[in-house]
Amino acid sequence: MKKATSSRRSFLKQSSMTAGLAAFGSIGLNNGSLIQEKLRKDRLPREVWIAGISQMDLQTETAEMMVDEVIQIMNSVFPFQPDIICLPEVFPTSNINRELSLSDKVAISEKILLQFSALAKQHNCYIICPLITSEGGKVYNAAVVFDRSGSRIGEYRKMHLTIDEIESGLTMGPLDPPIFRADFGKFGIQICYDIYWNDGWEKLCSKGAEIIFWPSAFAAGQRVNIKACENQCIVVTSTRKNTSKICDIRGEVVAETGFWQRNSFVGTVNLEKVLVDTWPHVKRFNEITGKYGRKVRITTFHEEQWSVIESLSPDLHISDILLEFGIKTYKQDIQEAESVQLKARNT
Repeated sequence: MKKATSSRRSFLKQSSMTAGLAAFGSIGLNNGSLIQEKLRKDRLPREVWIAGISQMDLQTETAEMMVDEVIQIMNSVFPFQPDIICLPEVFPTSNINRELSLSDKVAISEKILLQFSALAKQHNCYIICPLITSEGGKVYNAAVVFDRSGSRIGEYRKMHLTIDEIESGLTMGPLDPPIFRADFGKFGIQICYDIYWNDGWEKLCSKGAEIIFWPSAFAAGQRVNIKACENQCIVVTSTRKNTSKICDIRGEVVAETGFWQRNSFVGTVNLEKVLVDTWPHVKRFNEITGKYGRKVRITTFHEEQWSVIESLSPDLHISDILLEFGIKTYKQDIQEAESVQLKARNT
């Protein structure tokens, strides 16, 4: 019985590493150059390839062994040439069988950061690396960001700590989360318990974040979809258990882990996409599709009364379409309405 269980686990692990690559059909899994050529072909200017990692079912004796496991999983997504990879909340010192002090965790993190800097440079991608950091005698639950050259470009520190975290000696991060500027656009980070509050998400979006990454100890289910929908931004999760996923601006799942692919996902998002209030802008939709045809996709959600306008052409930008046809984004409409309401209240 043990042999059968072990065999099944091995199969599931292998499935996690190869299921995505199999989507390339007749392209062999060992033919990396053909895969990379297919990935580069016909790519939209603001198409972003995103990978996430889940620690579902991963358990090791030491932090070093956990890092090795995670890197092995990352090796399965590198052939997709992801623009950015997000790892789970404090992943190096989670799901391990040894008790560690905060000072132990800080020391381990400092060693690990060198490894992930090298990986970012080697594979020409951004990496979000959540772990324990320290500065000025204070210790943080944080996420360090490396750019494509392996340079450390910043760090987000968890704003809303749990009671247990505070009692363990961790320090809360500032209530003004940083924006990270990548070559594909702006993104921000929230961590785990931050999902219970709206302040960090709203501030990031007000600063222009198009993607918010959420490393976490748990999956949060539909709450992730709601955050994406409410804030009109893409939300990407990497968790220690259950599902990790990408939700687009409509709150719909783009890619996710699951039973047959437990520990990683790779998905694409197109940042040349906006959500607008269907009325009154629907009056211009036929003009847009009449002029641009297959270069534009308009998807209407009738009961919600909103629509998504997306550019499918490298030479057509959403901002130009909105300007040409006098269309405001959903956020712009709300801001304008609030301004008029405020003025009316004060008269």
